[in-house]
Amino acid sequence: MKVVFAPIGILAGLAAGFAAQKGFERIWAVFDDEEAPEAEDRFVSYPKLLVALALEGALFRVVKGMVDRGTRLSFASVTGVWPGEEGTAH
Repeated sequence: MKVVFAPIGILAGLAAGFAAQKGFERIWAVFDDEEAPEAEDRFVSYPKLLVALALEGALFRVVKGMVDRGTRLSFASVTGVWPGEEGTAH
């Protein structure tokens, strides 16, 4: 079933990345009128860059994780097979 889930997981991951980027751009617009700074921007201050990178990274990780989890739950619901490690119940 890993082979069947792989393309679904990849497409879901791409969609999650796109959604996270758009979400970050909207959130950043609330804080600053300019586009979010990038590491290669010569004159950006370290505090501003740090906030932008931390916010972008956190948002990407949350969106990606939630989409991945939802995709796996949906796949398991349809197929009856969990795609990935079973792990331990907490």
